[in-house]
Amino acid sequence: MRRNIVSVGAGQLKYEIREIVEIAKQLSSMGMEIIYENIGDPVNKGESVPEWIKEKVLGLAGIDNSYCYADTQGEPETRAFLADIINKRGGCRVTMDDIIFFNGLGDAVGKIFGFLRREARVIGPTPAYSTLSSAEASHSGYEHLTYELDPDNKWMPNIEDLENKIRYNPSIAGILLINPDNPTGAVYPEPVLTAMIDLARKYDLFVVCDETYTHVVYDQKDKIHLSEIIGDVPALSLRSISKEYPWPGARCGWLEVFNKEKDPEFSRYIQSLIDAKRLEVCSTTLPQMSIPEVYSDPRYCEHLKQRNAVFAERAEEAFQFFSNINGIKVNKPKGAFYMTILFEEGVLNNRQYLNIQNPEVKSFIERLTKDVAPDKRFIYYLLGAEGICAVPLTGFCSTREGFRITLLETDNEKRKKTWESIQRSITSYLSS
Repeated sequence: MRRNIVSVGAGQLKYEIREIVEIAKQLSSMGMEIIYENIGDPVNKGESVPEWIKEKVLGLAGIDNSYCYADTQGEPETRAFLADIINKRGGCRVTMDDIIFFNGLGDAVGKIFGFLRREARVIGPTPAYSTLSSAEASHSGYEHLTYELDPDNKWMPNIEDLENKIRYNPSIAGILLINPDNPTGAVYPEPVLTAMIDLARKYDLFVVCDETYTHVVYDQKDKIHLSEIIGDVPALSLRSISKEYPWPGARCGWLEVFNKEKDPEFSRYIQSLIDAKRLEVCSTTLPQMSIPEVYSDPRYCEHLKQRNAVFAERAEEAFQFFSNINGIKVNKPKGAFYMTILFEEGVLNNRQYLNIQNPEVKSFIERLTKDVAPDKRFIYYLLGAEGICAVPLTGFCSTREGFRITLLETDNEKRKKTWESIQRSITSYLSS
């Protein structure tokens, strides 16, 4: 074309969680049965949405107003309801004007990074959830800036590493954290969160906290909301109903804004997000209307409690499966529904393989595994040999090698067989 029309950050838009599916689909067309361990969709893996939640949504669908445009920032009744919940916790106080709804958190993340000045960077964890790291990298045109999560310390943030990178990089304007963490399943204790907030205060930064899995914390005494401890630091919390009801297809997420009045630049930045949303008119109405109905129902707390007990049991099961395999390292998840399996340094090379019976599949995998990251090579062989579709850790903005699995499979026998296949494949691959 006469002019280059491609954004400078286009090459940073990577989402391995979905990209690996395209490979799986090609193998499926060759006759392979695929077990999808790549994405966090509880419903797709067999979890049933409680009937009482379905009934509430069906009832709302019979109301004409559920077919209307919502206000730009979201349904006023829902925003007021959420603000009241935050205020009752104690800590930072908000009003309904501090709540902004989006069509899923992917929409929110696009706005958060898309309306930052290009020179303003947000440092985030490694490994990192791909949507967040890719959006930040794309907005800047450079690789995502990261601080280390330490697998030898239960995947806790390395606070010293974080401060050193902030101190010596004046372009950093914000700190991103994910709690509970995706892809590791770590849950940060209050001292760790407070240390990160203290750094934001010390260096005059804002905080972005992805709290998508806040209600998927197995031990409730470990659950801490950002609003409770943020103090006077400007911040954004990302929330959603997708993993809680669960209703991932609702694409209903929102931002909770804290302390926007404390800093005029932060306040103007938040206004730009609202202005951008106004250009789209609003976000989807029906899922927003369901939130007060579902959250205020006395059955909801029990629903969350039962789900957390299930995921805690599966986390223990997964830990027992993988913790004694030579060549890998695992930490037991405490929240969300993922576990990261980390290969020990130096155990992978470009000569290892798994036996693949189907000649067409074998040829296809061998072509794919040329010049790829070592953990991605393993994932491709796992897919070709066992039909198991997982995500390499290097796909999460990480230089460490490993992969992520989910705790979502509801069929106990199928889940056990899947983990046995992975266990067997790791041993075979490392000894090949």
